[in-house]
Amino acid sequence: MSFSSAKLVMFDLDSTLAESKAMLKPSMVDTLQKLLSVKKVAIVSGGNFPQFEKQILSGFTDYEAFKNLYLMPTSGTRLYVYEHNAWTMVYAKNFSVEEKKKITDAFKQAFSNINYTMPEEMYGELLEDRGTQVSFSGLGQDAPLSAKSHWDADHKKREQIVEELRKIIPEFNIQIGGTTSIDVTAFGANKASAIDGLQEYLKLTDEEVIFVGDALFPGGNDYPAISTGVECIKVENPVDTERLIKSWL
Repeated sequence: MSFSSAKLVMFDLDSTLAESKAMLKPSMVDTLQKLLSVKKVAIVSGGNFPQFEKQILSGFTDYEAFKNLYLMPTSGTRLYVYEHNAWTMVYAKNFSVEEKKKITDAFKQAFSNINYTMPEEMYGELLEDRGTQVSFSGLGQDAPLSAKSHWDADHKKREQIVEELRKIIPEFNIQIGGTTSIDVTAFGANKASAIDGLQEYLKLTDEEVIFVGDALFPGGNDYPAISTGVECIKVENPVDTERLIKSWL
């Protein structure tokens, strides 16, 4: 599909538009603002909305561009749109108290079953309640990229935890995300359902949507996007993504 026929371009965030939990670089903000002047753009990732504000929105200078921007935090289980000069939540698929406890208990059981050893140094919470998602961060939610990039580069640590979790709570969706994360959402809540939800909201066909992500490999948190039928483009890192957008423009 040619870029000219697309009406919406959807992006993963970490390792696609920015390094893990890092702010968008000024050059990326500038490139996205130019893209937003000609296309609708959506960003979907495991982070919560405050993380999106810090990582994405704080760098923008052209607030008019927000009218074409759609934000889908916590793995697309929430949708935010910009209306009347403010960000408004369209929907949220929240967990119940009982579901959150079941997920937290499952992590504890998985750690015990595989004799998981916690890192000696942690940076913030290990498990974070994001309302529509429970997220595990191997080194804590506030770990610096310098530490995170080496902790589980081959995904082996998290793959072992995920395998065990899927035995204990098969009724939930469990995906590896970012550099140290495991995200647990409602069954079927992933990049595919995020794409479907936004397509329905905007009344767009598969042929009018492009998805861009770094983890389009089997087991990656972007991989479910392939099942939707929209065009999916794999990138290696934010530099690769910026190059792709500039080639379109």
